Amino acid sequence: SRALLTELITKGLTREERLVLILYYYENLTMAEIGVVLDLSESRVSQIHKDVLQRLRKRYKNRLEQEQLVA
Repeated sequence: SRALLTELITKGLTREERLVLILYYYENLTMAEIGVVLDLSESRVSQIHKDVLQRLRKRYKNRLEQEQLVA
C-alpha cells in the first residue's frame, strides 16, 4: 500500500524531512508553499529536499549493490 511504501522510504528521516517529501510528492506543493507551511525559506526547503534525496539514493544504491552480490 501507499502508506507502507511511504513509511519504508521515510524511515530514519526527521519529521521536517518527512513533511517536505510528503508535501512535495503527495500534496504537489511547491518549495515556496512548503516553506510557508513549515515556516522555512524556500531555499531551506530546497536544501532539505536535495539532502534527503541524496541520502535515499545512497541508501538504496548500497542495498541494490548488496543484493546483487548475494544473487
